Amino acid sequence: MSFFNTLFPLGWQHYLLGGMTIGAGVALLYLFNGWVGGMSSVFSSSWSYLSKRSFFQQARFIHTRSWRLVYALGVVLGALVWRFALAGGEAQDTSVPAWQLLVGGFLVGYGARLGNGCTSGHGICGLGALQLPSLGAVLTFMATAFLTANLMAWSLA
Repeated sequence: MSFFNTLFPLGWQHYLLGGMTIGAGVALLYLFNGWVGGMSSVFSSSWSYLSKRSFFQQARFIHTRSWRLVYALGVVLGALVWRFALAGGEAQDTSVPAWQLLVGGFLVGYGARLGNGCTSGHGICGLGALQLPSLGAVLTFMATAFLTANLMAWSLA
């Protein structure tokens, strides 16, 4: 039981609730509209408002950017509901230095572009649609995460 408490020091229920909510939301979005709710597409379609580069001006971004902004707003509002309704208004913080967060964000963004989608797109939407390339992407993400976590644990020990 100690190992379980180490993995989930704040409990596991909110992780389950979050996963079920995201899965249900993505499934409903697809079932009712045929839309795939990956976040890297939300990012790219949002840039289509600001950048005139040909990549961001593709029809797939221009024609879907309105609903994708509403979708992103729902993600932000969901986090605020969690904070004020379930976390007692407590803001979450981290001891990770800002420069490491920025470098990590850059690497994740680069990987999402390189992998033609982000972890949410491949892991939730792609696997849900039984897309074989998404299985390869998720296995690559997970293998890289396991390797990185173990290397970091080893280097800090």
